[in-house]
Amino acid sequence: MDPTVSLQLGVDRSSPVPLYFQLSQQLEAAIERGALTPGTLLGNEIELAGRLGLSRPTVRQAIQSLVDKGLLVRRRGVGTQVVHSQVKRPLELSSLYDDLEAAGQRPQTRVLRNTVEPASAEVAARLGVAEGEEVHLVERLRLAHGEPMACLRNHIPAGLLALDTAPLEATGLYRLMRAAGITLHSARQSVGARAATAEEGRQLGEAAGAPLLTMQRTTFDDTGRAVEFGSHIYRAARYSFEFQLLVRP
Repeated sequence: MDPTVSLQLGVDRSSPVPLYFQLSQQLEAAIERGALTPGTLLGNEIELAGRLGLSRPTVRQAIQSLVDKGLLVRRRGVGTQVVHSQVKRPLELSSLYDDLEAAGQRPQTRVLRNTVEPASAEVAARLGVAEGEEVHLVERLRLAHGEPMACLRNHIPAGLLALDTAPLEATGLYRLMRAAGITLHSARQSVGARAATAEEGRQLGEAAGAPLLTMQRTTFDDTGRAVEFGSHIYRAARYSFEFQLLVRP
């Protein structure tokens, strides 16, 4: 059975909003709220067009817009399949692991590097240690439903907590910190964007030059001590940051 039958889809022909966009927005909303779950196969475009009184090109354009966003994928011999919803991360002191899990995204982690190295000038300034002092470096690839989402590079003061590879692949860094008795209190964070390098594209399943979101964060515990400096990159098609803006009185 076509899962879109139960969605009560419809379009407003008197609206200035293009019909394909109206349909794509309704399908995207269904994916976001879990009515269309990852792995779900959409029905035939011709049947959907007939049911809504739309032309097949209009339906195809709506579907293609969601393919371009990374929410759907066309598989030869299979059909059009829901891949995932975009992760919308609030700007608060939370970990990507927790945010993905809360969104039902089944997070997975591959540790790419787990080592100790001398702190560079930037890392030393961020962590409040001497340049050249040993710090722990952890690089991880974070996946959701088996698909790469982000590359995470974190520097942590040496000796702060045990950072074995197995726990790092089983859960999030902030969970390990809390389990070690570290109380996370605040952070300074900056968000930006740039093009992917060839290596970053290979890791994230994107083409070189694809847009990436960037985030740098220095996190402090309840004593004011810097406990980690993170420099992360995210696939822009799969990830966004949400802001709440207030008017000053």
